[in-house]
Amino acid sequence: MRWHCSKFSPNSIGYWIIFVESDDAFMHIVILSNNSAIEDFMLRDLKPTCLGQYILLCSISLLLAIQTAWATPKKALGPFNHSLAIASLQPITSADILSMQSRATQINALLEDKLTHTLPRLMTREGIDMWILISREYNEDPILKTMLPATWLSARRRTILVLFNPGEGKPVQRYAVARYQVDTLFQKAWDKEAQPSQWQRLVELIEQTSPNNIAINMSEHFALTDGITATEHSLLMAALPATLRSKIVSSEPLALAWLETRSALELAIYPEIVEIGHRIIKSAYNNNVIKPGITTTDNVVWWLRDKSTQLGLQNWFHPSVSIQRASTEKFNQIDAFSNVKPSNIILPGDLIHMDFGITYLRLNTDQQQHAYVLKQGETNAPEYLQHALAKANRLQDIFTDKFATGVSGNAILKATRAQAIREGIKPAVYTHPLGYHGHAAGTTLGMWDAQGGVPVQGDYPLHPNTAYSIELNAATFIEAWGKEIRIMLEENAYFDGTNVIYFNGRQTQFHLIPSS
Repeated sequence: MRWHCSKFSPNSIGYWIIFVESDDAFMHIVILSNNSAIEDFMLRDLKPTCLGQYILLCSISLLLAIQTAWATPKKALGPFNHSLAIASLQPITSADILSMQSRATQINALLEDKLTHTLPRLMTREGIDMWILISREYNEDPILKTMLPATWLSARRRTILVLFNPGEGKPVQRYAVARYQVDTLFQKAWDKEAQPSQWQRLVELIEQTSPNNIAINMSEHFALTDGITATEHSLLMAALPATLRSKIVSSEPLALAWLETRSALELAIYPEIVEIGHRIIKSAYNNNVIKPGITTTDNVVWWLRDKSTQLGLQNWFHPSVSIQRASTEKFNQIDAFSNVKPSNIILPGDLIHMDFGITYLRLNTDQQQHAYVLKQGETNAPEYLQHALAKANRLQDIFTDKFATGVSGNAILKATRAQAIREGIKPAVYTHPLGYHGHAAGTTLGMWDAQGGVPVQGDYPLHPNTAYSIELNAATFIEAWGKEIRIMLEENAYFDGTNVIYFNGRQTQFHLIPSS
């Protein structure tokens, strides 16, 4: 699989056109504007020859020029903007998922692209000359795992990766001080027969490149950037002469940047990954899985696990399925996510909540959606539940409208809560970064039990080209049920530096499950 990129700029608006040629004679074409995929389609039996690509590019360019010339500002549609078209979601099968070999090819292409084009900019931005990552087999630094080729399922023996930025626009030099060749992504820099000591070879390499500083993964506040173990740190410091020990700094700013920044190619494939999650959720909210009066919430949870396994996907957390209904039982946040009764039978009139996520191509999803179980004679959820959902959608809009480059998560949380409360919404916001990890590194925007803000992680500012799980809830008192319920939504999106764009839309209507 290969990428071919072209750029077209009608009226000074930049569009990147990415041609993805696959081995089965399909060409996947993605058009990006400010990293937002505005067109995405497949062509069969078309190879990107110079003439063919030129003709295709001219055709696309003409369409974009017309679109740009005739575009007129549109007013926001309020809570129903970026709606997920639930009815159009089709069941998913293993045929929709890449083979393991194809996944490995794509993972390596994504990684090489990011190491080549994104990392140099991040190292320059954060003022880091050299970044060293050290791990032993089965005790890997979480960042080092993101840099290993797809065929390396773990570190081997002791694996040391060295990234050196010579500056002046030159490529970052990538070395592996390791017994084995780390694919073609890193240059092998240790011959054990010539230099028996791995640590001494690392010292020699550092002295050859002469960096002004040397960053290692140690951090008090961000777990994912604190990957060096006590033993590896001790051995490293013992091996370095005093002149090099004095150059050691924390990699935290660079490590966070590497983890949270999504490349253009990652942003191009993320919508498909999120759509896979949406399609699985829709399949679960179906009479093939849920038979009201018989099926329990635990049955649905294990169906989700089995379905993911059948598709060759991984779940990075155990799903949860919970119920809110007309009863005396009050909502409990912990019970809804981690202490659901396994024998809870789903009944007509129930409001079901699902929390589900997958890992695919080293990227993660984290999604929460609701379904309503229709009673006999009903064709839609009651108006009072639809109103509660609309309030939660409005809270999403208030929240995402506050995103701005350089603003902290705590500031956005505070402003969101203030506006929501003024509008009569009872809000709770607990949004987290998303990417190589489900609960990823970057800006934390509230926690369910920390609505006043989160020290340190919440003070970290927003950066462009970062992805988030927009997670929150809005509470509404339902008179017909005599109690307060919560619409708990979680949809995946990215921030392009100006706007928040949902990868595959967001839930603005309930999934509906017939009673018979």
